[in-house]
Amino acid sequence: MLAGDLITDEIPPLKITDTVEMALDWMEQFKVSHLPVVKNRELIGLVAETDIIDYEHPDEQINASKVLLLRPVIHYYQHAYDILRLVSSMNLTLVPVIDEKEFYKGCITIRGLIQNLGSMTAVQNPGGVIILELNQNDYSVTQIGGIIESNDAKILSLHVSSHPDSTKMEVTLKVNREDLSGILQTFNRYNYSVKAIFQSGNFNHDFDDRMKEFIHFLNI
Repeated sequence: MLAGDLITDEIPPLKITDTVEMALDWMEQFKVSHLPVVKNRELIGLVAETDIIDYEHPDEQINASKVLLLRPVIHYYQHAYDILRLVSSMNLTLVPVIDEKEFYKGCITIRGLIQNLGSMTAVQNPGGVIILELNQNDYSVTQIGGIIESNDAKILSLHVSSHPDSTKMEVTLKVNREDLSGILQTFNRYNYSVKAIFQSGNFNHDFDDRMKEFIHFLNI
């Protein structure tokens, strides 16, 4: 999934001649804390709500103000993981996207990113979720995949996360079967530690919260 596929046209960029007050009004209207600022087709930067919320002269134009503009950018050909890394490291609600000539193409919101990651992680597909906990040295995607397939199932998505200051890791599997009993028995036979299991309904119910936590703590 590439950045160019995630661009939304719902949020227009600010012009450098727009005022600080207008930027705050748009942030409230579009429910974001950042907005891109563009001159012609050139991306000048990203204005943050925290930098203008108490600005002394809200009627000033952005180009005449002393507001510091951020410069986080994503090229349209970069992967969604690059967007996640940038969102996580800078705590952004919106990411501007540029083309190969450095011209502004549009933006990606955190809400749109989460919604699209739902399809990327197969969350809408029927099935079950298994979370394994194992030592990093014991991780083998070939063996895990073999266990799943030996029970006439397929892996729809797989995510690996490491524990800080630990040799342990978690492997989250989404499989295309809701009856997980056979798979769990096989994992037990191979001495895998199953930390948690979820049926599709339970997993989908709180997916947005889990994805927000994932983005917040992401360390790619």
